[in-house]
Amino acid sequence: VQLQAYGGGLVQAGGSLRLSCSASRRAFSTDCKGWFRQAPGKKREFVAAISWSGATTYYADSVKGRFTISRDNAKNMVYLQMNSLKPDDTAVYYCASSRVATGTRESNEYNYWGQGTQVTVSS
Repeated sequence: VQLQAYGGGLVQAGGSLRLSCSASRRAFSTDCKGWFRQAPGKKREFVAAISWSGATTYYADSVKGRFTISRDNAKNMVYLQMNSLKPDDTAVYYCASSRVATGTRESNEYNYWGQGTQVTVSS
């Protein structure tokens, strides 16, 4: 099972980035997908999740209205569109896969994790 996140970079406050996460077919079957992030010196925190069907999404309050999670099951891809970025969004972002098909915010319910991609937002 492999997940690979990419698309991070350096952006000015107010800008946008789109993160992508590719998943092996086995990881993608009926799993929900989530994005988490970890800033230096802080614990990893939930950002967004999407159910297997894509019908249900979850967001952390800090990103609601600015970030959008989506998935393309045909391509085994998950995306995180990040708009109106703030310096507080600076972190390493991770995609993850959970067998809780309806979606979950709980990191301990995610079985597989990809390597992170760095997002840096300058003020």
